[in-house]
Amino acid sequence: MRPVELLLWIVLPYVAMTVFVVGHVWRYRHDQFGWTTRSTQILESRRLRPAILLFHLGLFAVLGGHVLGVLVPASLTERAGVSEHMYHVVSVTAGTLAGLTMLAGFVLLLARRETDARVRATTTPTDRATYLLLGVMLVTGMYATVGENLLLGGYDYRETVAPWFRGLFTLDPDTSLIAGAPLVYRIHVVAAWLLYALWPFSRLVHAWSIPFGYLGRSNILYRSRRPTALADERARPRTTA
Repeated sequence: MRPVELLLWIVLPYVAMTVFVVGHVWRYRHDQFGWTTRSTQILESRRLRPAILLFHLGLFAVLGGHVLGVLVPASLTERAGVSEHMYHVVSVTAGTLAGLTMLAGFVLLLARRETDARVRATTTPTDRATYLLLGVMLVTGMYATVGENLLLGGYDYRETVAPWFRGLFTLDPDTSLIAGAPLVYRIHVVAAWLLYALWPFSRLVHAWSIPFGYLGRSNILYRSRRPTALADERARPRTTA
């Protein structure tokens, strides 16, 4: 095993996983007030809504495809009656649609952030690093799905990249499996580990804060600070349906 392979396919994953876990604990203990999306909706909402909808819909579909393709061995899907050809057709079709949806949302979000002066002013260096890694992952993921599978004859990552990844959690990763994968897959994987290491220190922590409380929370009433605002409201003529 060459030193670069040891660094990329063993050291980097374990360091990234450690930083991911420890970083979240540290962030929660020391920066709970910063545990937020740092939303810019109040600055601009018209372009945000469709962009964030496309991005998250595509993201959930992409995550589902990765769980099925990387964590579920090919032997299990074959045992369930799903042939390799059927899996390939479904994964390429669904993966392409999901990737394009997520990519469209990402481009719209990035364009909004860079073209709106007020939104751009809220962007931190950590945000830019997050966008860069997400962009690399999206581009390489789309190329792997469309380019490798449709234009170059296909590549069975379920027999190489997936077993290496699962081997990390059994403490027996076979680096030769990932080292021999096409370059686009290796770039995709490295960008993913770097993003995991950055995650606890970015706005991505909001992924763990699902606001279930909002479903049953009472409405919030906002009133003006002007002393006459309440009197004006009461004096306003009311209409009946």
